[in-house]
Amino acid sequence: MSFPDGTVTFLFTDIEGSTRLLQRLGDDYGGLVSQHRRVMRETAAEAGGTEIDVQGDAFLFTFVRARDSVGGALDAQRRLAAEPWPQDVEVRVRMGLHTGEPTLGEEGYLGLDVVRGARIAAAAHGGQVLLSETTRVLLPPVLPDGADVVDLGQQSLKDLDGPVRLYQLVAPGLASDFPAPRTEVSAGHEEDLKRQISALLESKLSSALEGFEVGKTESGEWMLRRRRR
Repeated sequence: MSFPDGTVTFLFTDIEGSTRLLQRLGDDYGGLVSQHRRVMRETAAEAGGTEIDVQGDAFLFTFVRARDSVGGALDAQRRLAAEPWPQDVEVRVRMGLHTGEPTLGEEGYLGLDVVRGARIAAAAHGGQVLLSETTRVLLPPVLPDGADVVDLGQQSLKDLDGPVRLYQLVAPGLASDFPAPRTEVSAGHEEDLKRQISALLESKLSSALEGFEVGKTESGEWMLRRRRR
């Protein structure tokens, strides 16, 4: 396979909650994956993309022009939202776009730009398209089909030194209301919150158990009883 070289824009995609869908659909999950692959391949090809890799429900495409990558992602999200999925499940695909000049090795692309693109996609939520500032700068002032980009600010991505500025693609027919990007900072905040809740519950439990002790009944069963004064 001949891969585009020089400056390219990566499109990384994968299905959010694929394990949950597999558990729900059972044997129908294979059909869902085939259906998802068909949609992704058709929309990427129509936008001028080249399929680089596919693993399960995850894709990597490249585009010579950043504008085409945005058009491909936009069309894919719209078609995915309109597809009749098995058992009427909702399939939400997260997507990330990043432009760079990766090294082209014998088996594909190498370099930090590949990692950066993958991390941007991992920060997205299902149905969301995130793009790097490098990609945004290369876009024309007016995007196709009423699309636009929203600045999400600086974000810390896994394994990358320094924050990365992320943007969200918005357009008619796309969901637009998402939580904060799934970054290391947001994950850290979640862990802090869990620790705070745990400490609060422990404090509340200690207060509630004040004046009680654990003991055994005559039959040898454990029980909670008031301390003897």
